Amino acid sequence: MTEVLRVATYNIHKGVQGIGPARRLEIHNLGHAVEQLDADLVCLQEVRRLHRRQSAWFKRWPELPQAEFLCPEGYQAVYQTNAFTRHGEHGNALLSRWPVVSHGHEDMSDHRFEQRGLLHVHVQVEDRPVHVVVVHLGLIAGSRLRQVQHLSRFIAREVPEGEPLLVAGDFNDWGGKLREPMKALGLRDCDWLSGLTYPSRLPLAQLDFIYARGLRPLNLMVPRGRIWWRMSDHLPLIAEFGL
Repeated sequence: MTEVLRVATYNIHKGVQGIGPARRLEIHNLGHAVEQLDADLVCLQEVRRLHRRQSAWFKRWPELPQAEFLCPEGYQAVYQTNAFTRHGEHGNALLSRWPVVSHGHEDMSDHRFEQRGLLHVHVQVEDRPVHVVVVHLGLIAGSRLRQVQHLSRFIAREVPEGEPLLVAGDFNDWGGKLREPMKALGLRDCDWLSGLTYPSRLPLAQLDFIYARGLRPLNLMVPRGRIWWRMSDHLPLIAEFGL
């Protein structure tokens, strides 16, 4: 019987680091990194399904969409687009060690300059249903508060009250200001532990969070070192929860 659920969230910066001619493809290294996380559920942000310019620029651009390319053997990948751009698109993904029962997507853009969405996945952890919502909130403080309100309405409508829920992703939440609004929804994180994830080279802030309802927060970890800060501008965040 599974007693601990290991969950990771990671903004992978579309699998590319750097700008201009110096930019480099990191998606292959990220594939190894995701396996090293050894998480039951991996919540990813800034994931590409396609990008015509970068796939032409990089000779080793994977033929598979990034979510499927990063998916470890035995896992299932679920992806939904949040934003459409001139040369492609990007969105959120979930890689699950446990069977996926269903999934859905909802646009939660607050204004026309930022396309944002949430990915909702219902997984079956042995005999227990667990709901996972992957988010990437906006850059403006007021937008983030309105998006949490949007999240509240979505949860009330789509997630049965008695079933465990995880909400994870890049909250862009400088100073943990969204912790109280999230607690008001019955969602808690490992707030007694430090989880600095940004910027990856010299982390000064926690922008990535994993909240839970109906699960007991146990532990929080952030991998560090040169290998990790080269792959993305964020570090991954790993949390463990008691079932």
